Amino acid sequence: MVNLTIDGQKVTAPKGATIMQAADSVGIRIPRLCYLEGINEISACKVCVVEVQGKVRLVTACSTPVQEGLVVYTNSPKVRAIRRTNVELILSQHDCLCATCVRSGNCALQTLANDLGIFELPYEKDVVDIPWDKEFPLIRDSKKCIKCMRCIQICDKVQGLNIWDLVNTGGRTTVDVAQRFPNIAQSDCSLCGQCITHCPVGALKERDDVPKIFEVLANPEKVTVVQVAPAVRTAWGEALGLTPEQFTEGKMVAALKKVGFDYVFDTSFAADVTIMEEGSELLERLAEADKHPWPMFTSCCPGWVSYVSKKYPAFLPNLSSTKSPQQIFGALTKTYFAQQKGIDAKDICSISIMPCVSKKREAALFSMRSSGVPDVDIVLTTRELARLIKAEHINVASLEPMEFDSPLGSSTGAAVIFGATGGVMEAALRTAYAVVEGKEAPLDAFVDVRGSADRKEANFKLGDTVVRTCTVSGLGNAGKLMEDIKAGKVHYDFVEVMACPGGCVGGGGQPIHDGQELACSRGAKLYDLDEKRTLRQSHNNPDVQEVYANFLEKPLSHLAEELLHSDHVKEKNYK
Repeated sequence: MVNLTIDGQKVTAPKGATIMQAADSVGIRIPRLCYLEGINEISACKVCVVEVQGKVRLVTACSTPVQEGLVVYTNSPKVRAIRRTNVELILSQHDCLCATCVRSGNCALQTLANDLGIFELPYEKDVVDIPWDKEFPLIRDSKKCIKCMRCIQICDKVQGLNIWDLVNTGGRTTVDVAQRFPNIAQSDCSLCGQCITHCPVGALKERDDVPKIFEVLANPEKVTVVQVAPAVRTAWGEALGLTPEQFTEGKMVAALKKVGFDYVFDTSFAADVTIMEEGSELLERLAEADKHPWPMFTSCCPGWVSYVSKKYPAFLPNLSSTKSPQQIFGALTKTYFAQQKGIDAKDICSISIMPCVSKKREAALFSMRSSGVPDVDIVLTTRELARLIKAEHINVASLEPMEFDSPLGSSTGAAVIFGATGGVMEAALRTAYAVVEGKEAPLDAFVDVRGSADRKEANFKLGDTVVRTCTVSGLGNAGKLMEDIKAGKVHYDFVEVMACPGGCVGGGGQPIHDGQELACSRGAKLYDLDEKRTLRQSHNNPDVQEVYANFLEKPLSHLAEELLHSDHVKEKNYK
């Protein structure tokens, strides 16, 4: 261990640790912009400069290792002067129209400039403006880019996609789509959105579809039906400054009703339906193992499906044909629900609120209009939901909780955990076990699939069959898995992949807390909700049973195949 002093406080840190890490360990916050621990430690922004007693030049805290006896000052007059200059230079190449930025009030650069008292710029503005396809679900504003390179590193090191790269030289240097791609739409981008959540400013954001909501709400001929994904309820209130006790499921439903939506449903209902279809598909494949490619992959995550389509197209037949809960809900909304209510499908506007940017593209796929019209018309991220509630000036804390509407609003604990990595796997195994064994599995039978490890492996017995499972989150980990499968190094029967680290709770559409990774804590909330549910197995959902009895007949029926399944091999819109 190494002993040093930071701002008069005695600190002990491991040998090899940086000054930044040592300061963080005792609650001393050194300003930073480009820094992401273990991912982006390149000292590019020079904002984390500190003064070391006895040294003439300032050093960057993120890259300078601790030494015995160091005396460090993180906010001395010299430090503040140099830090102010560095931030002013960054601002000279940044579009400072904060009032029109989605990150206003939640921007690391804005906060830093205010803290340093920068209200005028001594340097001439010189911003780079690169045209962008505004219809693409991911929007990049080059005028706001501060060249911190976080997006490059998170895409390269964590997701393994290498979409972003530095372009140009000198003062015109900026970040853009890597030159091997014609444009973002023709790149390998899976729309995981991790570059958005790790950008410290507003240079990256999702396409804003909130105006479409106001337009449809103003149309008296449209019936608005909104579904909310499990992961959304763990985070929707964060961007509104609410406490966890305030942003409950009930208040979320009440807020959506206050906005003006006619029906508010729980996507978890469709997650239960997903399990009925996907679980049946797994058992069918296991019964005729020689007729199918192995392993069978989950298909709930459109970012993952897009990734397979672009990087490993030979494995498309391995994907479950079952659509995601979002799309299953949309298909049932414009068929079953429309019939129940006597509404023409064309008069329904189907809206989903998701923790995901890739869901925007998924809804537009050719195969996602099995009802005869687009099954889902508008997709909002969790961040857009927060902006919608703010725009309507709704005081969420004062609302009385409300229940989801029926008949598509009930769900089980199995559906709720879809939002956490391992959740789809566990939910499917709960139902598969019941089908094969004729009894419910112990509640802790499949907890070994949980957790945020790079790769989780577990074997489970279903009747006389041992099912080899694997759970992975993050596309970088998925790529390593795929290479091992291709090489014959590993063999599984059932594999769950989520594009975002930690699963949907860590999705690219969730509220942004710069420098914090909240997937684990959000996932814990879902498991807590699961434990509190009376029903924890998808096949026990009475509303799901009713849909099959009165409409779909049974899992994998002709109608179920038509509405709830897709052919990934034939789908061209992912590319």
